[in-house]
Amino acid sequence: MKEEKEVISTINNLIETLKDGQEGFKQAAEGVKDPRLKSLFNEYSQQRSGFATELQSQARVLGESEPETSSSAAGALHRAWINLKSAVTSGDDHAILAECERGEDSAVEQYKKAMNDNFSASLRGIVARQFAQIKEAHDRIKNLRDTTK
Repeated sequence: MKEEKEVISTINNLIETLKDGQEGFKQAAEGVKDPRLKSLFNEYSQQRSGFATELQSQARVLGESEPETSSSAAGALHRAWINLKSAVTSGDDHAILAECERGEDSAVEQYKKAMNDNFSASLRGIVARQFAQIKEAHDRIKNLRDTTK
């Protein structure tokens, strides 16, 4: 029972992380000038929303009647995405990419920690797949940041 509560807690933390990313990418899409970046950020925002929904249903399967539905109110991830707001108001695509990368750094760390949890095989598969796609997004954003000056 204790392990199940810990797994649910980990899932809820990942949902918060995903909701932070969803909102952050939405703000980034609104702030960039480049239509390709706008499209990419909207795509990542929708991806994070889908990942969160997937984890919410997994939490329900484990007995959580009300899985997390909102972003975090505190923590490194939230602060990274808050910094995005100031970059967005400047309209500087490079600064926005840099802040998105910082937010993604935190997401990658959260998923790395979660991968050490005692998940069932099916849940581990879901988290591993999401982690791979988040890592891919992080690396793509980093490369875009490095090529956008």
